[in-house]
Amino acid sequence: MADSQSNARLRADAGAPTSGVIHVRTRLTADFTVISNVLAQRRGSAVTVGVAVYILSLPTGTPVTIAALCAHFTEGEILISRALRELEAAGYLERRRERLPSGQIRTRTYFYDVPGGDTDPDGFPEPPKPRPRNAPPAEGIAEPVPTPDQPEEPVSLADADPQAVAVLTSLRRVDPRLVLSEREAVRLAPAVTKWLAAGVAPSQITTTLTARLPDRFLARPAGILAFRLRETPLPAPPPVPLPPTPDRPDVQPFQTCDGCERAFRAPQPGHCRDCRGRLAGGFLRAVG
Repeated sequence: MADSQSNARLRADAGAPTSGVIHVRTRLTADFTVISNVLAQRRGSAVTVGVAVYILSLPTGTPVTIAALCAHFTEGEILISRALRELEAAGYLERRRERLPSGQIRTRTYFYDVPGGDTDPDGFPEPPKPRPRNAPPAEGIAEPVPTPDQPEEPVSLADADPQAVAVLTSLRRVDPRLVLSEREAVRLAPAVTKWLAAGVAPSQITTTLTARLPDRFLARPAGILAFRLRETPLPAPPPVPLPPTPDRPDVQPFQTCDGCERAFRAPQPGHCRDCRGRLAGGFLRAVG
């Protein structure tokens, strides 16, 4: 006799959601990577999140060049390069140029699981430094704490370049999130002054600092601006206009010499230079 079958639906587990994803989790003890929800749930390009998670899963010392990433992913150089630029702008990725004892220059890549942190030689975040008693908590990127024998220098906008400070304070008009404190504006002003001295217009500096900002800041805006001022190549200055060329004199017409009938240039008919010389010599002999 055949087994009886029922068309009734299986009873749902108690407490299970009626819609959406249901996680079936497995406890992992090896070959796993811990990432923050802020990175995993980052809005925007899925390629950017995938590249970030892949880099976090690699052992220290693994090449993460564009060529190496293109060899792993099916996306091309354009999407991979765009993902790396977005990670740099968000503070996850940092490239440092260092000089070897041999004099050669190499680029080292640092990847932060939480943007805005420092790294020690092993690549792990440094623990936060103790702050003085009654000091306010730091926001975003922590400032260095002055020691008793190294007092903190006073911060004043009067000591900074006023044009550079004006450029920095005007950034909030483009993006309301780019609000800087007095200390941050003084710290960023020297870098903006260098851009201005290189011939970059204030409007071009504003465009460079506010273009393609992340949807969500994971650190203080000053950290992102400092990174862009430090790592973005200076735009080429506008070409210097050539000095105006002097107007060439008008070409005089040809005339026929009244003495020797040789052609010469002059504004009016008459004698050529040689004939004028002979006539002047004869006049002087006659007078003498």
